Amino acid sequence: METQELHRGRLIDHIHLVVSDLPATQKFYIAVFDVLGIPLGGAGDDYFWADELFVSTADSDAALGVLTGRHHLAFQASDRKMVEAFYHAALDAGGKDNGAPGERPYHPGYFAAFVLDPAGNNIEAVFHGEAKRSAPSVRITF
Repeated sequence: METQELHRGRLIDHIHLVVSDLPATQKFYIAVFDVLGIPLGGAGDDYFWADELFVSTADSDAALGVLTGRHHLAFQASDRKMVEAFYHAALDAGGKDNGAPGERPYHPGYFAAFVLDPAGNNIEAVFHGEAKRSAPSVRITF
């Protein structure tokens, strides 16, 4: 069946990649982003980011905690209750705790929970606080 409609902006909040060679990785992504017209959002000694992609070294503050399968995927949640429900459903389905629901220091209102999936990847659900969306998603039709 051919896809006739896509929605973007509803599922993935961000992806965090932990890399061993940050300068080489940053050079690669900057080249790719330049071609795609995506600006670098910011950078530090042990990280850089653009849009929903965050890349860091293993010893970055952003990567602290139990070492995982090295992939971090964050899903968008519409409220705190959804973050809590995600956490309990994930544990009930075989996930392992990697950070119970609660406020995080990333920015005011950042409420998240973290679990390790069966492959050891760090999976998060995050609610960024009360805000008004201009649309529920971006609708793309063919």
